[in-house]
Amino acid sequence: MQREIPSPTDKDYIDMAAGLAEENVRNGGGPFGAIVVRDGDIVATGVNTVTGTNDPTAHAEVNAIRSACRTLGDFKLEGCVVYSSCEPCPMCLSALYWAGVRKIFYGNTKEDADAINFSDRFIYEQLAKRPSDRAIPCIHVKSDRAIRAFEMWADKSDKVEY
Repeated sequence: MQREIPSPTDKDYIDMAAGLAEENVRNGGGPFGAIVVRDGDIVATGVNTVTGTNDPTAHAEVNAIRSACRTLGDFKLEGCVVYSSCEPCPMCLSALYWAGVRKIFYGNTKEDADAINFSDRFIYEQLAKRPSDRAIPCIHVKSDRAIRAFEMWADKSDKVEY
């Protein structure tokens, strides 16, 4: 696979995301910012509001995804490009995949984040383990009741796939 070279516009959007992160730090938030762009237009922005909202999922990318989906009236962000001030963490990366973005550009790396005590290494290590061997054990409980909703979904003729 050929490595893509960011354009000057891509660098401008990264600088904008970095500017959001800087402003967020000045306002008491975390050092992360993100922008969602479609067809050259900024659809939404987001900053890290974890401590201000007491929401551990309120990362810049997740906040930008939520805002973009509200703006576009869709749970899919097809055709959108995300510019993040930092390489997305495992949660944000998963959310970006679920949202169906076309591409992700980022400024700081996960190693840069690790250097200021925002490390994802532990989560990546946990994901590689068997669920029952993780620091927070995940235990499968077989249940005929639990599978019913899945069976109902599989049989539903008017479902909206996602």
